[in-house]
Amino acid sequence: MNKVNRKQLLQEVTELLDYYCEDCFVKKTFNKEKGKNYAQSFCINQCTIGEKIKEYGEMLVKK
Repeated sequence: MNKVNRKQLLQEVTELLDYYCEDCFVKKTFNKEKGKNYAQSFCINQCTIGEKIKEYGEMLVKK
């Protein structure tokens, strides 16, 4: 991604969370069956949306 400002990155993260994660069936199922820690780990390490959010987070930290 080219030079994107902090506000744009935060907006994109918010949109991803609102659109994909808010009502995510997989996250809700893992939360119920395996616990919150497992669900969060799955989202961060295996979900494509979580990986994208993690990438944005790394970009924000570098700025």
